[in-house]
Amino acid sequence: MRAALRPEPEVRIEPWTADDLWLLRRANTPEMTAHTGGPETEEKLLDRQRRYLDTARPDSVDRMFRIRFDGEPAGTVGYWKRTWLGEEVYETGWGVFPEFRGRGVAVRAVRLALASAREEARFAVVHAFPSVHNAPSNALCRRAGFTFVAPCEFEHPPGHLMHCNDWRFGLTG
Repeated sequence: MRAALRPEPEVRIEPWTADDLWLLRRANTPEMTAHTGGPETEEKLLDRQRRYLDTARPDSVDRMFRIRFDGEPAGTVGYWKRTWLGEEVYETGWGVFPEFRGRGVAVRAVRLALASAREEARFAVVHAFPSVHNAPSNALCRRAGFTFVAPCEFEHPPGHLMHCNDWRFGLTG
């Protein structure tokens, strides 16, 4: 007997809204922030919410999105302007809730964010900086089409030196 064929669940990214603060709170756990300096205070979450809301303005260079998997909120993805080694680039970051991991949600959401950055055509390159200890995020970079550049370090969040891998994705050509 043949198994019923089902379409692959849809992954969408949607611009950040005032209703999305709960996503930041939901992601503010030791598990979800283990590679980025740990959970933030409520004050920092509210500041982050204000910054993310600003990304929905048409004149904003930065963009943040909620990820939906088969209609369900599954995490966040975005990109923002950064100066890296003297060059204006985008940096990207993402967070997928544990129950949605291992299903291709993050890589599909990152690819959608890269397509959005390409459409905006403001910068030629996107960098991702996953922790050297975050094997799933480094694998995601490879699967999404990034090229490994080199290990690097920078302060994130302030006061926390992060040991990262620099991954690069060209938006042109």
